[in-house]
Amino acid sequence: MEPAKKRIQSRKRNKAHVRKRISGTNERPRVSVFRSANHIYVQAIDDEKGMILASISTTKKSAKEKIGGYTGNKAAANTVGKMFGEELKAKGFEKIVFDRNGFLYHGRIKSLADGIREAGLLF
Repeated sequence: MEPAKKRIQSRKRNKAHVRKRISGTNERPRVSVFRSANHIYVQAIDDEKGMILASISTTKKSAKEKIGGYTGNKAAANTVGKMFGEELKAKGFEKIVFDRNGFLYHGRIKSLADGIREAGLLF
């Protein structure tokens, strides 16, 4: 099997393992993260209603302006995390459930989570 396919299948297996244990509610939404080579995407999800409550990514114009340069690094992820945390705080959320979506809690994922914590959200 090709290494890329194996890596994707491994992430999907890890994702399924985590998702059977966590879910989001209206009081405590699930924050799901996806990272590609160049961008990072974050969503707050209410699994009971099946609704996306908030989302942000490095592809949004407001985020690109704040980041200023390359969007695929830890500094960009931290900035997006802060912006996302502030957006959730403005919508009245204090606590979240963090879903790393099968990715290792390391590098850009950890930096994003730290940015969300810096904005004042608990998880």
